[in-house]
Amino acid sequence: MSENCIHKQPSASMCYICGRDNPAGLGMSFYEDGAGMVKSVVTPAEHFQGYPGVLHGGVAAAILDEVVGRSVMSGDHHRFMMTVNMTVQYRHPVPIGEELTAIGRVVKLKGRIGKAEGQIVLPDGTIACEAQLTLANMPSEIASESRLAALDWRIDPD
Repeated sequence: MSENCIHKQPSASMCYICGRDNPAGLGMSFYEDGAGMVKSVVTPAEHFQGYPGVLHGGVAAAILDEVVGRSVMSGDHHRFMMTVNMTVQYRHPVPIGEELTAIGRVVKLKGRIGKAEGQIVLPDGTIACEAQLTLANMPSEIASESRLAALDWRIDPD
């Protein structure tokens, strides 16, 4: 993945982005550096397109939401936060069928609130889109042990 992002993060069963069992999902795996950076590589299939050959903007936003949101989990895979505000800048069309790198980084964590940012990078190094997120701790009733068990949250071998 990257010389710094070598520690694999858990994934869920049916998540649209990381779900190992979701036939309609992206099936992404995420790797962290343990200090607030997360990366993933994905090659979106044709059924994720908006315009012919171009990744749907909503799917690009979902990828950014996941990779940036996961940055706050770097070093603690049970630190669940949820997006409360997200801003996305679309700079270039994101191609279907090409290997893309998604990167998320923590900007600031203070109490129950976090700020993080990320980008989707094209094979030639061009930043196709980027996002800034404000996150808040997940309410305890959503992140309960029984709900986490239903999530099937675990690290799968590569």
